[in-house]
Amino acid sequence: MRFIELRSDTATEPTQAMRDAMYNARVGDDVYGDDPTMRELEEYAPKLVGKEAALFVPSGTFGNQLSLFTHCKRGSEVILGDDCHIVVHEVGAASVIAGVQLRTLRTNAGEMDPVEVRRTIRTEKNIHYPETGLICMENAYSNGRVLSLKNMSEIYNAAREYNIPVHLDGARVFNAASYLGVDAREITKYCDSVMFCLSKGLCAPVGSMLAGSRSFIEKARKCRKLMGGGLRQAGFLAAAGLVALKDMVGRLGEDRENAIFLGEELSKIPGIKVNMKDIQINMVFFDMSETGYDSAKLVEEFYKKGIKINPEEGGKMRFVTNYWVKKQDIPYIVNTFKEILRKNCN
Repeated sequence: MRFIELRSDTATEPTQAMRDAMYNARVGDDVYGDDPTMRELEEYAPKLVGKEAALFVPSGTFGNQLSLFTHCKRGSEVILGDDCHIVVHEVGAASVIAGVQLRTLRTNAGEMDPVEVRRTIRTEKNIHYPETGLICMENAYSNGRVLSLKNMSEIYNAAREYNIPVHLDGARVFNAASYLGVDAREITKYCDSVMFCLSKGLCAPVGSMLAGSRSFIEKARKCRKLMGGGLRQAGFLAAAGLVALKDMVGRLGEDRENAIFLGEELSKIPGIKVNMKDIQINMVFFDMSETGYDSAKLVEEFYKKGIKINPEEGGKMRFVTNYWVKKQDIPYIVNTFKEILRKNCN
């Protein structure tokens, strides 16, 4: 049975081209640095984001936490949004791995106020204060919104003024670039390091990249080993990553178009409230509280119809389009939703 996968664009299966590339990949021991396919990926990937070097990591969370671990001294402070992925969805790893304190700021649809960021930077040398070790931004944001280049540049300039590095959680940076109509390098020029995923929307089965200066990546490589991320014949994974970056980045606009279509159709269902202005990448967030239908029950009913979804989080439902969700699937998704609600009302 074919399932329509709406839980996340992380749940996508690799394309046939990726399967073929993985099967035929030339490999070696990457810890020794002699895996030719991994070397090719780590030479190709940083060019896409305008950085000197890059490092393969098992996941996006691993990449973000490796960045904090590499940039920061233990006990230093990291400034970031209170609703960003590092804070909300990474299991408090920053306190365990990097040993840092997170100084969270309220955001406006993911954007921190540059004035507030400046005010929060520890400029005073005081025996009672930690040092500001890093500022983190996220683009595209976990709520599906895309940060403006103006906001990013203002925060980055403030950081440079005080010689503080900036890390970008760019898990879906290519989605953000597609929305803004710019090359991804126009976004990543406002950070010193960036993590971007190969497995979110790009269909690779495993992996993310951490990119930055050559010296930063050399340091991060040793920290990666400490964290257990030294992989052996990793070229099988790198082969899929190369296909993801070369073949899949350019089609992300299709996912957003399908998300807009899905959002428009869902908004026609009584009791469903979709904020269309928030559909900036491939995510559709909506409120179904007025229907009175339990989201956990909805998960069960959708599954019976061959559709995988997650229950609500924070009062919001999220459907995510991806390569394997085609435009022709959307009427079936919407009609299934209508039928489930209709049975409940009767």
